[in-house]
This record gives sequence, C-alpha cells and structure tokens, in this order.
Amino acid sequence: MEVKQLSVLNFKNYGEATIYPDPHVNIFTGLNGQGKTNMLDAIYYLSFCKSYFNPVDSQNIQHGEDFFVVEGIFAQNGESDKLYCGVKRGQKKVFKKNKTEYERLSEHIGSYPSVIISPYDKDLISEGSEMRRKFMDSIISQYNRRYLDHLIAHNKVLKQRNSLLRYFWENRTYDPDNLEVWSTQLIELAEKIHKVRTQFVESFEPIFLKHYEAISGNAEDVKITYRSHLNEANFANVVAESVEKDRRTQYTNVGIHKDDLKFGINGDHPLKKFGSQGQQKTFLIALKLAQFDLVKEATKKVPVLLLDDIFDKIDDVRVEHLMKLVSDHNFGQIFITDTHSERIEKIFSEITDSVKVFHIEKGAVHE
Repeated sequence: MEVKQLSVLNFKNYGEATIYPDPHVNIFTGLNGQGKTNMLDAIYYLSFCKSYFNPVDSQNIQHGEDFFVVEGIFAQNGESDKLYCGVKRGQKKVFKKNKTEYERLSEHIGSYPSVIISPYDKDLISEGSEMRRKFMDSIISQYNRRYLDHLIAHNKVLKQRNSLLRYFWENRTYDPDNLEVWSTQLIELAEKIHKVRTQFVESFEPIFLKHYEAISGNAEDVKITYRSHLNEANFANVVAESVEKDRRTQYTNVGIHKDDLKFGINGDHPLKKFGSQGQQKTFLIALKLAQFDLVKEATKKVPVLLLDDIFDKIDDVRVEHLMKLVSDHNFGQIFITDTHSERIEKIFSEITDSVKVFHIEKGAVHE
C-alpha cells in the first residue's frame, strides 16, 4: 500500500498543508513541537478513523477553528482511493471513501492498514491491562471483521449486564433469570473472543521473538504470556461463581474484559520492573514489527510503517541492528520523524536512493 497524497486543513497545529510522499522512505525533520508527529497521525486517522494520540476528535481541531479535514489518496493493487475524514465541533464525524460515506466506521478498519511505533507505546508496558487488550484488539480487528463485530457486541452486553447489577443494588431487588439472559450472551461472546486471542498470541509470539533477537543481538530472553479467566476453567462456571461478588460490586468481575498480556524478561521477571529503558524500547519496537508482519500476512496488504522518534533511548548497536532489519525486510512505504536530520538522512541514504525529506517548522512543510 502507498500514500500518494496527504492533505490536512485545520488539523492540530496545521492550518493547511499538502505533501506528495515518496513510495519508499519519507523523513519528517524539525525541532520538537513543530508538527512532525502530527503528519504521522494524519495518516493513522485515514487508516483507523481516529487519532493514535488523542481519541477526542474535537481536540484535534486547530485552536480557534471549528473543524478539521484530513484527506489522502491511497494506492494498492493498481487502484487508488480517495479517503476523507472531517470533524466539525458538535457534529458527527464524517468518513468517506471515494465520496461515499461509511454507514459504520468499522467497515473501514483493515482496508488501509498502517503500523505506528511511537514513544507513546511505553504505555503498553507502564499502564494497566486495558492498553494491552487494545493492542491485541487493534491488530486482530484489521484482518478479522467477525472478531471486531463480536467485540462490539460483547462490550454492549457487558454494559447492559453492569447496568442491571447497579439497578439491583439501587432498588434492593434481584432477578436471577434476567441476569442469566445477559450472562449467557456474555459467555457465548467471550468464548469466541478468547479463542481468537489465544490463536493470535500463539502466532504472534514467535514473530515477536524473531524481531527482538534481531534488534538486540540476542542479548536477553523475553516472553509474552496471555492471561485470561477463560484459561482457568469452564467460563460458565467462573461466571456463576462470581455472581455474588458481582452483585456486591455492581460490576462484572470476570471475563475477557480483564484479559492481559504479561511481558517478561530473563525468565518471569516483569519487563516493567526489570527491563532497562533500552530493553523496553527494543521490546516495543519488536512488538510493532511483529504486528506489521502479522497484518501483512493476514490481509495480503503491505501496511504503511510510521516510525516516530524511534532512536531515542536505544544504543548504537541496537540502532544498527534495527536499520539492518529495515534494509533487509520489505517494509514497503515508511514515514519517519527525527530531530537530527543529518543522522536520519545518512542512515537511509545507505539503504535506499528513494528518499524524500520534509522539514517542518511551526506547522509549515518544506520539501
């Protein structure tokens, strides 16, 4: 897949800008805070119908304006499509493909895949389990539409079950048959989602380990473990045993909404506590490169690779391994940001002659 043209209007710190990217490597340079990352986020918007960095659409409108527009021409399999995302304060987000608006944004997910590696990814290690579930879900949803439908349905059922539990508590009543209706639906959907997540981790970890070993030079052992209530016993029994606790807490305490990925280093030591900044950064880069490979294989489409400030906090040896990996592997079109223009230009000039450099200053783009 290739981004042929990208235009933004009133998007974040950009008034108006249009670029025509190189089919291989595109470098955004400039000082911090000038808008380099915002260009990557514009591409991400057109892939996922939302920002990677700020999920509140209205907060991505340039200060003092009432709307933003992000447009792009994406080419794949010899055909080009024009994608449009428009957000106006107080109104529903509009997303179009070739001037036709989607009825459901979920119909778009996976059609134009991209993978972003960003300093914000550190939340996958430092924050709670919700971040790691979202990571799994965002990958699987790009190639498994039924999974996304099941996930959306599950979240609706979970919300209804929790609302019913609160109603019981507030009104000092209890209807086990009514609760069982929602529990049955929850169990059915959770088992389907758990099966796909289990298959995902089994396929994903070997690819991740390959990339981690390549970048680190096989310097340390790492692992990924999938934790779920559904791993432990028959889930219907687990739900039944949790009913009294659910009634007290007014909340569903067991299920796939509690799933987590455990990241380990040198045995079962938690990466969050025992991994250095460089090891954690290497882990995150390997996760995202594995995501790239898995999505590419599953969709038969080459995602756009978005690399945001990836050289921070990794040593020169790991940088060298990473660049060798990029040069040896067919990653398709790459967009990368760096404050050190000379360094990044030199690195990629040794990999490919096909490079465009865009200098960004205060929301203005100069090729």
